[in-house]
Amino acid sequence: MRIRFTPTARRTFLEAIAYIREEDPAAAQRFRKRAEKILHRLEDFPESGRYLPEFPDLPYREVIIKPYRFFYRVKSQTVWIVAVWHSAQLVDSPE
Repeated sequence: MRIRFTPTARRTFLEAIAYIREEDPAAAQRFRKRAEKILHRLEDFPESGRYLPEFPDLPYREVIIKPYRFFYRVKSQTVWIVAVWHSAQLVDSPE
C-alpha cells in the first residue's frame, strides 16, 4: 500500500501546519510527526480508520489526528487522502 494525497488535501494539510506554526512552532512539528506516523500506519492497516459517521454508506474512511480529520479512500494499492478538515468544520459529502 502507498499513501498519496490529492492536491487539495496536501494543500490543506500544509496550511494546517503553517497555521499551527504561527502560534507554536514546536506544536506544528509535533502535529506533523504524529500525522506522518498515523498515516503511515494505513500502509499496513488501510481499513483501520472508521467510516464517516455522517456518511456511513460511502466508501470513505477517516483517521483523527487532533484537531484534524483526515478523510481517505482505498483504491487498488493506494490509500488516497482526499480531504483534511478541522474537527470544528461541518462535513459536506465527499462525492
